[in-house]
Amino acid sequence: MKAIVHEHKQGISGLTYREMDVRTPGAEEVLLKVNVGGLNRRDVAVVENKHDPESGPFIPGSDASATIEETGADVKDFQNGEEVIIYPGLGWKEKSDAPPEGYEIVGFPKDGTFAEYIVMPAENVRKKPDHLTLDESGVLSLAALTAYRVMFTRGNISEEDTILLPGIGSGVLTYALKFAKAVGARVIVTSRSEDKMKEALDIGADRAVFTYDDWNEVLHDETIDVVVESIGGETFQKSIDAVRRGGTIVTFGATTKDTFELDIRSFFYGQYNLLGSTMGSMEEWVDMLQFIEKHGIHPVVDKMFSAENCQEAFTYIKESKNLGKIGIKF
Repeated sequence: MKAIVHEHKQGISGLTYREMDVRTPGAEEVLLKVNVGGLNRRDVAVVENKHDPESGPFIPGSDASATIEETGADVKDFQNGEEVIIYPGLGWKEKSDAPPEGYEIVGFPKDGTFAEYIVMPAENVRKKPDHLTLDESGVLSLAALTAYRVMFTRGNISEEDTILLPGIGSGVLTYALKFAKAVGARVIVTSRSEDKMKEALDIGADRAVFTYDDWNEVLHDETIDVVVESIGGETFQKSIDAVRRGGTIVTFGATTKDTFELDIRSFFYGQYNLLGSTMGSMEEWVDMLQFIEKHGIHPVVDKMFSAENCQEAFTYIKESKNLGKIGIKF
């Protein structure tokens, strides 16, 4: 089979599309023929900062849509040819306050999904949602699950809330926008790009403002209940300043600086809630799949790349050119 492999060089320049061996599935595993692998910012971080290129060939990727090619001896729930998606986590089954010890995300440290064939535990596989294509299903799980936990498990949003999404563009935030609108919440987005602001309004946002504006000034007529923060140090204080007293900031990422200075006194006088979140459990993933089927939610798919153009795809998401999800076709 062919796979996207990272080796020899640090970063995106160390990616090639080459032949690799196919592993035989164990008794409780399935062999999958991959259709699309969803590309996430995590994949860029893995090849740039986590995987040692001199430690041997490594296959990145956390998301995939696929068809069942072969089942292990003890697998009874699937038949060859079924169209499926995968849960991109290992070792986090039930919803909990935080992941258990030993939890891993598919695609590091173990090999991931960016290959023509992959082997997965059968318990990590579910039939793809009927209303989604294989292309859409391939870019679903990691980002949509992250958004689902941020919005509902951690943020506890409802139809009465106004949500602020700084830096709209990522797959997670486009899912967050769609999830919030599905329950009737009001959604405000920010962006540096006028084009992305217009696109966000087209897919359901109620209002869009520039990221570099004074949010307090331009949103003086709004009451922000929840801010979903993923930009990091560049906007974190602006997010705190924008949310109402007693409101909530949920953070799941930092595309800029990891640190910033916090005025603790103003924070506790404001009675703010600051919550962290990352990915989600298998239980939440199943709940998320039911939620998107109930509401007929489709991913915002920005662009599909061929596996041969893997370096171009990784560079595209690194430079934040996307609004929505990016897929790699195998």
